[in-house]
Amino acid sequence: MATKSKKPSKPAAKAAKPAAKTSKASKPAKAQPKDLGNVPRWDLTNVYPSLDSDQFQAAFQDLKDQLDELDAFMRSHRIEKSETGPAQTDIEDLARVLSDTVDKRNRISRLYGTLGAFIASYTTTDSFNQDARRAESELEMQGVRLRKQEVGFRGWLSGMGEQLPELLSRPGTLAEHAFYLNEVYEQSRYLMSPAEEDLAAELTLSGANAWGKLHNTTTSQLSVEITLDGKKQKLPMPALINLRNHPDGETRKRGYEAEMDAWEKNKEPYAAALNGVKGEVNTLDKRRGRSDALHASLDTARIDRQTLDAMMEAMHDSFPTFRRYFKAKAKKLGKKQLPWYDIFAPIGKTDTVYTYEQARDFILEQFATFSDHMYDLAKRAYDNNWIDAEMREGKSGGGFCMDVPGVDESRILVNFDGSMDQLSTLAHELGHAYHNECLVGKPYLRTLTPMTLAETASIMCETIVTEASLKLAKNKNEELAILEQYLQGAAQVVVDICSRFIFEKEVFERRAKAELSADEISAIMEDAQLQTYGDGLDPEYLHKFMWTWKPHYYFAGFSFYNYPYAFGLLFGTGLYAIYQQRGEAFVADYRELLASTGEGDAATLAARFGINIREKKFWEDSLKVIGQSVDRYEKL
Repeated sequence: MATKSKKPSKPAAKAAKPAAKTSKASKPAKAQPKDLGNVPRWDLTNVYPSLDSDQFQAAFQDLKDQLDELDAFMRSHRIEKSETGPAQTDIEDLARVLSDTVDKRNRISRLYGTLGAFIASYTTTDSFNQDARRAESELEMQGVRLRKQEVGFRGWLSGMGEQLPELLSRPGTLAEHAFYLNEVYEQSRYLMSPAEEDLAAELTLSGANAWGKLHNTTTSQLSVEITLDGKKQKLPMPALINLRNHPDGETRKRGYEAEMDAWEKNKEPYAAALNGVKGEVNTLDKRRGRSDALHASLDTARIDRQTLDAMMEAMHDSFPTFRRYFKAKAKKLGKKQLPWYDIFAPIGKTDTVYTYEQARDFILEQFATFSDHMYDLAKRAYDNNWIDAEMREGKSGGGFCMDVPGVDESRILVNFDGSMDQLSTLAHELGHAYHNECLVGKPYLRTLTPMTLAETASIMCETIVTEASLKLAKNKNEELAILEQYLQGAAQVVVDICSRFIFEKEVFERRAKAELSADEISAIMEDAQLQTYGDGLDPEYLHKFMWTWKPHYYFAGFSFYNYPYAFGLLFGTGLYAIYQQRGEAFVADYRELLASTGEGDAATLAARFGINIREKKFWEDSLKVIGQSVDRYEKL
């Protein structure tokens, strides 16, 4: 949960995941400041009135009934893996059964996603709500059934090798779902036996899924005592972490020390959870014939190792540029090297504190410069309370956007504090909502977008707002503050995400041999940070406990959740450069790209804009754009 950082995007060929979420890796919330205008909570009453309403209960029962119907349909037509191929020997009969199955799976997945999003609207804004937690658990039980059906469907499809091209040439459902069905066929080779897959689906509820819940619940409810402004206070962990943004350096340091002390005291259960999740993934990947955990991640991201290697090599080559930024920031703070607790320190000064209404108006004005369609979507989001912006206890930190398929809408969670960061976070999440809007009207299975492409619209929208803010800067101090905000984010997505990738890869490899102690895990994290930040940070003040609070590591279904953010930033940056060259002529092609992210791999869709993502040069060119901002930052 995110990120985008709570929320993963809809994974390819994983319709069983409810409340697909995508997020910006934004900073956690602090206490709600005053005088920010009308900071709203979201409204989902047009979906269902409440968790205990007749409408919600009827929809839940409808899901069960549809699952029962599909179970019966699959049994009667022997939709299962068979050594001799499909039971249907007549091609016409096979085409009809396949088409009917796809249609049924579309309907079920749309309903399941709607229920999941509705329940998530409670669990992510009030982690103390036991009714919502119970509903979430009940839905997960139905999700197990859906995953079992998917396994049976994949196994059945795996036997259609010679017949598949002819089947997918038939107009209607089959031709329209050709990409999806080909992808399912390709991934069907990585299946255990039906009995083993059924058992794995059931056991994950008390295995990796339970470990993830433990992590999410305990981190969201952990509070720490700290003295601020001469008074001893008890802050929830997200608010404590947010002290990294405090203008006072001593306060940032004390917040860091209190945070590190809290993680030290609580590290053992998180180490157990991480071992549990990564151990399960390793075991299942081996049984399914995967070469490693990264193998499944790349397939889900719809990129190949050549693309990942080209991007990662370019990112590694850019580290000296980012280290220049870290050193320049340290110098502006009067230090030789930057300690971890100063990474998010404010630099420059802006007197601008946005009310919620001011942030709304600014975003709408900038979106209108891009297209009426983007403006209309954002205005609808504001006018109909799609956004939960108020900070409060029990609410998830960061920001994310989730689609609500049943009403063809989105819902956005942010923690609005009037800052420039929250302005960009709002723009980012509205970008995800715009992407969802471009997918409206397509069957659910044709909207399954990999995380690599799910960040495309969000980065574009965030960049539009950031560029406008820079142009409107009142003075050099404000320009510096805006550049600082931009480079903070870019450094996190390039440098820190590289460190997370190195960390996760090492954890997976070592977990295959034995369980890891909390101290071993922390040592791996520190080493990964030294490899990436290098002399840009003070080695005495790293963050060895980063692994304890980043939720992505605890998602069994989303290993290596990190690098798609880097892909999204650099791909989006490259597209923005093309937009600057082509202007209005770019917009229609861009909208079509967003509408197609569930129907092509990343390389094929990028080629529409003349982009070759398998070559290092594209990634280098995007990083050079960020490098220009570092040059500008150093001169201010």
